[in-house]
Amino acid sequence: MQMKVRQKRWESPLAGYLFLSPWLIGFILLTLGPICMSLYYSFTDYSLLSAPNWVGLDNYRKILTADDTFPHTLKITILFVLLTVPLRLAFALLIAMMLNRPIRGIAYYRTMVYFPSLIGTSIAVSILWKNIFGRNGFVNDVLGFFGISGKSWIADPKYALGTLILMMVWQFGSSMIIFLAGLKQIPRDLYEAASVDGASKWRQFVRITLPMLSPIILFNAVQSLINSFQMFTQAFVVTNGGPVHSTYVYVMYLYQTAFTKFQMGYASALAWILLFLIGAFTAVLFATSRYWVFYETQGGKRG
Repeated sequence: MQMKVRQKRWESPLAGYLFLSPWLIGFILLTLGPICMSLYYSFTDYSLLSAPNWVGLDNYRKILTADDTFPHTLKITILFVLLTVPLRLAFALLIAMMLNRPIRGIAYYRTMVYFPSLIGTSIAVSILWKNIFGRNGFVNDVLGFFGISGKSWIADPKYALGTLILMMVWQFGSSMIIFLAGLKQIPRDLYEAASVDGASKWRQFVRITLPMLSPIILFNAVQSLINSFQMFTQAFVVTNGGPVHSTYVYVMYLYQTAFTKFQMGYASALAWILLFLIGAFTAVLFATSRYWVFYETQGGKRG
Protein backbone atom coordinates (compact mmCIF):
# COMPACT_ATOMS: atom_id res chain seq x y z
CA MET A 1 0.00 0.00 0.00
CA GLN A 2 2.84 2.39 0.83
CA MET A 3 4.50 1.67 -2.53
CA LYS A 4 1.29 2.56 -4.38
CA VAL A 5 0.84 5.79 -2.42
CA ARG A 6 4.47 6.79 -3.05
CA GLN A 7 4.13 6.02 -6.77
CA LYS A 8 1.00 8.16 -7.05
CA ARG A 9 2.75 10.99 -5.22
CA TRP A 10 5.62 11.09 -7.74
CA GLU A 11 3.18 10.89 -10.63
CA SER A 12 1.82 14.29 -9.63
CA PRO A 13 2.53 17.05 -12.20
CA LEU A 14 3.79 19.23 -9.36
CA ALA A 15 7.12 17.44 -9.52
CA GLY A 16 7.51 18.41 -13.16
CA TYR A 17 6.63 22.02 -12.46
CA LEU A 18 9.12 22.01 -9.60
CA PHE A 19 11.95 21.03 -11.94
CA LEU A 20 10.73 23.55 -14.52
CA SER A 21 10.38 26.36 -12.01
CA PRO A 22 13.88 27.90 -12.55
CA TRP A 23 13.19 28.18 -16.27
CA LEU A 24 9.62 29.39 -15.73
CA ILE A 25 10.73 32.07 -13.27
CA GLY A 26 13.44 33.23 -15.66
CA PHE A 27 11.02 33.23 -18.58
CA ILE A 28 8.40 35.27 -16.71
CA LEU A 29 10.84 37.79 -15.24
CA LEU A 30 13.32 38.13 -18.12
CA THR A 31 11.23 37.43 -21.22
CA LEU A 32 7.47 37.58 -20.76
CA GLY A 33 7.61 40.56 -18.41
CA PRO A 34 9.73 42.75 -20.73
CA ILE A 35 7.55 41.73 -23.70
CA CYS A 36 4.41 42.92 -21.93
CA MET A 37 6.10 46.12 -20.78
CA SER A 38 7.34 46.92 -24.29
CA LEU A 39 3.80 46.43 -25.62
CA TYR A 40 2.54 48.91 -23.03
CA TYR A 41 5.35 51.38 -23.73
CA SER A 42 4.63 51.24 -27.47
CA PHE A 43 1.39 53.13 -26.72
CA THR A 44 3.13 55.76 -24.60
CA ASP A 45 5.52 58.67 -24.94
CA TYR A 46 8.31 57.31 -22.76
CA SER A 47 11.84 58.72 -22.72
CA LEU A 48 13.48 57.03 -19.67
CA LEU A 49 13.71 60.50 -18.13
CA SER A 50 10.05 60.92 -17.35
CA ALA A 51 7.00 58.82 -16.55
CA PRO A 52 5.22 57.15 -19.50
CA ASN A 53 2.49 59.27 -21.03
CA TRP A 54 -0.31 57.37 -22.80
CA VAL A 55 -0.62 58.44 -26.44
CA GLY A 56 -2.55 55.50 -27.90
CA LEU A 57 -1.73 54.73 -31.52
CA ASP A 58 0.22 57.94 -32.14
CA ASN A 59 3.59 56.15 -32.26
CA TYR A 60 2.37 53.65 -34.86
CA ARG A 61 0.63 56.38 -36.84
CA LYS A 62 3.80 58.46 -36.94
CA ILE A 63 5.95 55.48 -37.96
CA LEU A 64 3.67 54.50 -40.83
CA THR A 65 2.82 57.96 -42.14
CA ALA A 66 5.36 60.59 -41.05
CA ASP A 67 8.67 58.80 -40.48
CA ASP A 68 10.96 59.03 -43.53
CA THR A 69 13.63 56.82 -41.94
CA PHE A 70 11.27 53.89 -41.37
CA PRO A 71 10.65 52.99 -45.06
CA HIS A 72 14.36 53.44 -45.84
CA THR A 73 15.51 51.04 -43.14
CA LEU A 74 12.69 48.64 -43.96
CA LYS A 75 13.68 48.56 -47.64
CA ILE A 76 17.33 47.86 -46.81
CA THR A 77 16.41 45.16 -44.29
CA ILE A 78 13.99 43.34 -46.60
CA LEU A 79 16.56 43.45 -49.42
CA PHE A 80 19.15 42.07 -47.03
CA VAL A 81 16.83 39.25 -45.96
CA LEU A 82 15.75 38.31 -49.49
CA LEU A 83 19.38 38.03 -50.62
CA THR A 84 20.90 36.52 -47.50
CA VAL A 85 18.47 33.70 -46.73
CA PRO A 86 18.56 31.82 -50.08
CA LEU A 87 22.31 32.36 -50.52
CA ARG A 88 23.05 31.11 -47.02
CA LEU A 89 20.82 28.05 -47.41
CA ALA A 90 22.29 27.17 -50.80
CA PHE A 91 25.87 27.54 -49.57
CA ALA A 92 25.17 25.55 -46.39
CA LEU A 93 23.57 22.74 -48.39
CA LEU A 94 26.47 22.68 -50.85
CA ILE A 95 29.04 22.39 -48.06
CA ALA A 96 26.94 19.77 -46.28
CA MET A 97 26.83 17.63 -49.41
CA MET A 98 30.59 17.94 -49.81
CA LEU A 99 31.12 16.89 -46.19
CA ASN A 100 28.73 13.95 -46.52
CA ARG A 101 31.14 11.99 -48.69
CA PRO A 102 32.89 8.92 -47.21
CA ILE A 103 36.47 10.16 -47.46
CA ARG A 104 39.37 9.74 -45.07
CA GLY A 105 39.58 12.34 -42.30
CA ILE A 106 36.09 13.68 -43.00
CA ALA A 107 35.47 14.29 -39.27
CA TYR A 108 38.46 16.64 -39.19
CA TYR A 109 37.18 18.59 -42.20
CA ARG A 110 33.72 18.89 -40.66
CA THR A 111 35.22 20.29 -37.47
CA MET A 112 37.34 22.83 -39.31
CA VAL A 113 34.43 24.00 -41.46
CA TYR A 114 32.10 24.34 -38.49
CA PHE A 115 34.66 25.95 -36.19
CA PRO A 116 34.13 29.58 -37.38
CA SER A 117 30.45 29.28 -36.44
CA LEU A 118 31.37 28.75 -32.79
CA ILE A 119 32.27 32.43 -32.50
CA GLY A 120 29.12 33.36 -34.40
CA THR A 121 28.22 37.03 -34.84
CA SER A 122 30.67 38.28 -32.24
CA ILE A 123 32.23 41.72 -32.32
CA ALA A 124 35.64 40.15 -32.96
CA VAL A 125 34.39 38.57 -36.18
CA SER A 126 32.82 41.85 -37.28
CA ILE A 127 36.08 43.71 -36.67
CA LEU A 128 37.96 41.04 -38.62
CA TRP A 129 35.49 41.39 -41.49
CA LYS A 130 35.90 45.16 -41.42
CA ASN A 131 39.66 44.77 -41.80
CA ILE A 132 39.33 42.17 -44.55
CA PHE A 133 37.21 44.46 -46.73
CA GLY A 134 39.02 47.69 -45.83
CA ARG A 135 41.21 49.58 -48.27
CA ASN A 136 44.32 47.82 -46.98
CA GLY A 137 42.55 44.57 -46.24
CA PHE A 138 43.04 40.99 -47.36
CA VAL A 139 40.64 41.24 -50.30
CA ASN A 140 42.55 44.11 -51.86
CA ASP A 141 45.85 42.31 -51.22
CA VAL A 142 44.57 39.36 -53.24
CA LEU A 143 43.31 41.64 -56.01
CA GLY A 144 46.62 43.51 -56.02
CA PHE A 145 48.44 40.22 -56.61
CA PHE A 146 46.58 40.02 -59.94
CA GLY A 147 47.22 43.66 -60.74
CA ILE A 148 43.72 44.84 -59.84
CA SER A 149 43.34 48.02 -57.84
CA GLY A 150 40.85 47.53 -55.04
CA LYS A 151 38.83 49.96 -53.00
CA SER A 152 37.43 50.30 -49.50
CA TRP A 153 34.46 48.02 -50.03
CA ILE A 154 32.74 48.95 -46.79
CA ALA A 155 33.04 52.67 -47.64
CA ASP A 156 31.33 52.35 -51.02
CA PRO A 157 27.49 52.58 -50.94
CA LYS A 158 27.29 50.16 -53.88
CA TYR A 159 29.15 47.35 -52.12
CA ALA A 160 28.82 47.97 -48.36
CA LEU A 161 25.59 45.98 -48.01
CA GLY A 162 27.09 43.22 -50.12
CA THR A 163 29.94 42.78 -47.64
CA LEU A 164 27.41 42.27 -44.83
CA ILE A 165 25.51 39.76 -46.95
CA LEU A 166 28.74 37.84 -47.55
CA MET A 167 29.42 37.86 -43.84
CA MET A 168 26.02 36.37 -43.05
CA VAL A 169 26.43 33.74 -45.78
CA TRP A 170 29.87 32.88 -44.42
CA GLN A 171 28.31 32.10 -41.03
CA PHE A 172 26.56 29.03 -42.40
CA GLY A 173 27.77 26.50 -39.81
CA SER A 174 24.56 25.84 -37.90
CA SER A 175 22.49 25.39 -41.06
CA MET A 176 25.19 23.16 -42.53
CA ILE A 177 25.18 20.85 -39.50
CA ILE A 178 21.41 20.45 -39.69
CA PHE A 179 21.57 19.76 -43.43
CA LEU A 180 24.33 17.21 -42.84
CA ALA A 181 22.19 15.40 -40.27
CA GLY A 182 19.31 15.37 -42.74
CA LEU A 183 21.45 14.00 -45.56
CA LYS A 184 22.49 11.07 -43.38
CA GLN A 185 18.83 10.15 -42.86
CA ILE A 186 18.12 9.73 -46.58
CA PRO A 187 18.13 5.99 -47.44
CA ARG A 188 20.94 5.05 -49.81
CA ASP A 189 18.58 2.61 -51.50
CA LEU A 190 16.81 5.53 -53.16
CA TYR A 191 19.99 6.70 -54.87
CA GLU A 192 20.95 3.16 -55.87
CA ALA A 193 17.54 2.56 -57.42
CA ALA A 194 17.71 5.89 -59.24
CA SER A 195 21.19 5.04 -60.59
CA VAL A 196 19.93 1.71 -61.89
CA ASP A 197 17.14 3.57 -63.67
CA GLY A 198 19.72 5.82 -65.31
CA ALA A 199 19.03 9.02 -63.35
CA SER A 200 21.83 11.56 -63.46
CA LYS A 201 23.36 13.10 -60.33
CA TRP A 202 21.43 16.32 -60.92
CA ARG A 203 18.15 14.45 -61.33
CA GLN A 204 18.84 12.51 -58.13
CA PHE A 205 19.47 15.78 -56.36
CA VAL A 206 16.24 17.34 -57.62
CA ARG A 207 14.01 14.27 -57.26
CA ILE A 208 15.44 12.69 -54.10
CA THR A 209 17.69 15.00 -52.08
CA LEU A 210 15.62 18.18 -52.18
CA PRO A 211 12.23 16.53 -51.45
CA MET A 212 13.66 14.49 -48.59
CA LEU A 213 15.39 17.58 -47.15
CA SER A 214 12.44 19.92 -47.69
CA PRO A 215 11.30 19.92 -44.01
CA ILE A 216 14.85 20.77 -42.96
CA ILE A 217 15.05 23.45 -45.64
CA LEU A 218 11.89 24.98 -44.20
CA PHE A 219 13.31 24.90 -40.67
CA ASN A 220 16.61 26.47 -41.73
CA ALA A 221 14.78 29.06 -43.82
CA VAL A 222 12.71 30.18 -40.84
CA GLN A 223 15.80 30.32 -38.61
CA SER A 224 17.79 32.29 -41.18
CA LEU A 225 14.85 34.61 -41.81
CA ILE A 226 14.54 35.54 -38.15
CA ASN A 227 18.30 36.00 -37.72
CA SER A 228 18.55 38.15 -40.84
CA PHE A 229 15.73 40.46 -39.76
CA GLN A 230 17.47 40.90 -36.40
CA MET A 231 20.91 41.59 -37.85
CA PHE A 232 22.57 44.37 -35.87
CA THR A 233 26.10 43.64 -34.66
CA GLN A 234 27.59 43.34 -38.16
CA ALA A 235 26.11 46.59 -39.43
CA PHE A 236 26.93 48.46 -36.22
CA VAL A 237 30.58 47.37 -36.06
CA VAL A 238 31.52 47.04 -39.74
CA THR A 239 29.77 50.03 -41.31
CA ASN A 240 27.88 51.81 -38.49
CA GLY A 241 24.95 52.12 -40.87
CA GLY A 242 26.97 53.88 -43.58
CA PRO A 243 28.07 54.93 -45.98
CA VAL A 244 25.19 57.28 -46.76
CA HIS A 245 22.89 55.03 -44.70
CA SER A 246 23.29 52.25 -47.28
CA THR A 247 23.51 49.65 -44.48
CA TYR A 248 21.20 51.38 -42.02
CA VAL A 249 19.17 48.30 -41.15
CA TYR A 250 15.95 48.29 -39.14
CA VAL A 251 17.36 47.06 -35.82
CA MET A 252 20.07 49.73 -35.89
CA TYR A 253 17.39 52.39 -36.30
CA LEU A 254 15.49 50.83 -33.41
CA TYR A 255 18.64 50.78 -31.26
CA GLN A 256 19.54 54.40 -31.92
CA THR A 257 15.97 55.52 -31.32
CA ALA A 258 15.97 53.81 -27.93
CA PHE A 259 19.49 54.37 -26.62
CA THR A 260 20.64 57.50 -28.44
CA LYS A 261 17.44 59.53 -28.60
CA PHE A 262 15.95 57.84 -25.51
CA GLN A 263 12.57 57.54 -27.21
CA MET A 264 11.68 54.23 -25.59
CA GLY A 265 7.99 54.38 -26.42
CA TYR A 266 8.67 55.01 -30.09
CA ALA A 267 11.36 52.30 -30.13
CA SER A 268 8.96 49.82 -28.55
CA ALA A 269 6.48 50.50 -31.35
CA LEU A 270 9.25 49.88 -33.87
CA ALA A 271 10.05 46.58 -32.13
CA TRP A 272 6.45 45.39 -32.34
CA ILE A 273 6.27 46.31 -36.01
CA LEU A 274 9.42 44.24 -36.53
CA LEU A 275 7.77 41.34 -34.71
CA PHE A 276 4.76 41.64 -37.01
CA LEU A 277 7.01 41.68 -40.10
CA ILE A 278 8.90 38.58 -39.00
CA GLY A 279 5.62 36.86 -38.25
CA ALA A 280 4.20 37.82 -41.64
CA PHE A 281 7.22 36.54 -43.58
CA THR A 282 7.25 33.35 -41.50
CA ALA A 283 3.54 32.85 -42.14
CA VAL A 284 4.16 33.17 -45.88
CA LEU A 285 6.84 30.49 -45.67
CA PHE A 286 4.53 28.11 -43.84
CA ALA A 287 1.61 28.90 -46.14
CA THR A 288 3.64 28.13 -49.26
CA SER A 289 5.35 25.09 -47.71
CA ARG A 290 2.36 22.90 -48.55
CA TYR A 291 3.42 23.13 -52.20
CA TRP A 292 7.08 22.16 -51.78
CA VAL A 293 7.63 20.43 -48.42
CA PHE A 294 7.52 16.63 -48.43
CA TYR A 295 6.51 14.72 -45.29
CA GLU A 296 6.87 10.96 -45.05
CA THR A 297 4.10 10.80 -42.45
CA GLN A 298 1.68 11.99 -45.13
CA GLY A 299 2.27 8.97 -47.29
CA GLY A 300 4.48 10.77 -49.77
CA LYS A 301 2.02 13.62 -50.27
CA ARG A 302 2.72 17.27 -49.76
CA GLY A 303 0.73 19.48 -47.39
